[in-house]
Amino acid sequence: MINLAISLAVYILVAGLLQVATDLQPWLNALVGLLAFGLVYFLLSRRVLKKLTAVMETVQRDMMAGRADKAIKTLEATLPLGKWQFLVTSQLYSQIGSLHYLKRDFGKAFDFLQKGFGRHWPSMGMLAICYMKRNKTDKMIQTFEKAVSLTRNEPLLWNLYAYCLEKIGKHSQAIEVMKKGLKKTGNDENLQENLDALVNGRKMKMQIYGDAWLQFHLEKTGAIVKKQTKAVQGRRKIVRR
Repeated sequence: MINLAISLAVYILVAGLLQVATDLQPWLNALVGLLAFGLVYFLLSRRVLKKLTAVMETVQRDMMAGRADKAIKTLEATLPLGKWQFLVTSQLYSQIGSLHYLKRDFGKAFDFLQKGFGRHWPSMGMLAICYMKRNKTDKMIQTFEKAVSLTRNEPLLWNLYAYCLEKIGKHSQAIEVMKKGLKKTGNDENLQENLDALVNGRKMKMQIYGDAWLQFHLEKTGAIVKKQTKAVQGRRKIVRR
């Protein structure tokens, strides 16, 4: 990337000039060159980070105001920044894919999510769901396995993985995933509750994760409203008694 190329050029220039203009030992010339390389790379990387931070703040404001299309265009316009720094492009792809997914434009989302950043677990979860909906079970499992290997301590990710396995009829695998997730997350209470539900043949309760769960579009909002209404009505009947 450009930042690395510039930093390497500075290293070669500094080490070369010291070699010609001074009587320092070659290893000292190389050391000073490395210090110059590190400083320049740090400063250039920091500049890119500042630009990305400003972009993400703008995107967040647009999303809060319901301007998803504008947010996506802002991110797409930022893609050339990826030429300067490693991993920037994949992170932007994850963000763009996630926004398309939130809009339920799953086709466009899939194109971007495939090229996304592995450590961005929500987008990895979305990608796995896309594979599930395309009946590509092996790819779904591979994607989830990659996600949980990179983000081991996120309870919702383990729950999501097991939920999808259960949805495609892999009940025993779902239970094993939940047991593994329970160990990795330090015995998370919600994870334990859903593991117990699976073991006893009940449905997993994913609504406890709120909007973080709803973003995956695996449960219709209308169905959730009905469940909440029934729960409220049930409480009212208890009060009346």
